[in-house]
Amino acid sequence: MSGVVSIRRRREVIDALRRGTVPHNGLDLLAVGLSRFEAALDAELGTARSGGASFKAVRGEYGSGKTFFSRWLGERAKKSGMAVAEVQISETETPLHKLETVYRRVCESMETAEFPPSAFRPILDAWLFALESEGESVDAVVEKRLAEVSRTTPAFSTALRGYRDALLRGDEATAEGLVAWLGGQPHVAAAIRREAGVRGDLDHFGAFGFLQGLLTVLRDSDHPGLVLILDEVETLQRVRTDVREKALNALRQLIDEIDSGRFPGLYLLITGTPAFFDGAQGLQRLPPLAQRLATDFTTEERFDNPRAVQLRLPGFSQSLLQDVGQAVRDLYASGTESAERIRTTVDDAYIADLAAAVAGSLGGKVGVAPRLFLKKLVGDILDRVDQFEEFDPRRHYKLTVGNSELNDVEQNAAATSVDDIEL
Repeated sequence: MSGVVSIRRRREVIDALRRGTVPHNGLDLLAVGLSRFEAALDAELGTARSGGASFKAVRGEYGSGKTFFSRWLGERAKKSGMAVAEVQISETETPLHKLETVYRRVCESMETAEFPPSAFRPILDAWLFALESEGESVDAVVEKRLAEVSRTTPAFSTALRGYRDALLRGDEATAEGLVAWLGGQPHVAAAIRREAGVRGDLDHFGAFGFLQGLLTVLRDSDHPGLVLILDEVETLQRVRTDVREKALNALRQLIDEIDSGRFPGLYLLITGTPAFFDGAQGLQRLPPLAQRLATDFTTEERFDNPRAVQLRLPGFSQSLLQDVGQAVRDLYASGTESAERIRTTVDDAYIADLAAAVAGSLGGKVGVAPRLFLKKLVGDILDRVDQFEEFDPRRHYKLTVGNSELNDVEQNAAATSVDDIEL
């Protein structure tokens, strides 16, 4: 780790690891083993920023770091000015076959380097400010900028005009309601919709037009694109057959629209397990979609093509686990008065021992160990070394792992008793 890290970034990362979750920011401080993807991904993001569009699929077993990878990519995108939205696909909360719900989650989770979620309204306000600074009639500029969208979804530009009018007359209730309607929220009061001249709620097909309008607004407010992350699409394997086929067809439609050039500035990233991409209950149920994402993984991993439509995450090795542990230790030490004692007490050799012990407690499956390993390193070791001068983890700490702190994947991997592991 190099460079000076702000107190806020360090705290966000450390706090998340202590809870056993993937940090939302600062992932560049922890990234190990991802450098081989950087050049290809940066080029693809550059294509989106310049008015193109593309999609990528990331495959990996549970625990291989798919969520980490997608958030790491999102951070790179935000640093270049793009907006990022992360949507967790689920059968009940966000079914993929209901694109109006997916669009709503996009607006709820959208963030930029300047604005945390939801950045939707700040982006709308920045867009209006940019148009008003051009010196023309704002109504005329709105029509010109949203001409393409108006041909397919005129309600989007109509609602934007209504939002601006509400702001000008100081009608915050109407403005707030129209922001909700533009963000795909259902059940906006009929009086507010009548005031702006729009009707009904967003549906599956209208979601495409609204996404197109959102990309236009982003581009004109100095955010040259959107990275849309659809995480955990493998959950489609567990839904009813008819729902699964509708969801796969919705994904195919979205990818086809990206290819057609309808969504300039959109970078779509989906994540899933190998079983989803290759299994009979996943992508293979829709051959046109499977053909779109087909990628050769028969060669050695070191020869995988980062430019391919589908990427394979190899998961953690013991050496990578140690590398990220050392990075976390150094990050933790950088913000404390006991930095030297932390680095000396929790040296590289101890981190290697802890990594091996945690992996051993999970049946030797290193690939599912990172979350638990980092949680133990921060909460059980580093916090105690920082607070108690006499604490020596080699003498005063014995690794214990209870079922209550393991997720489903980790519980399935746990095959040995931690009492038999020497640390």
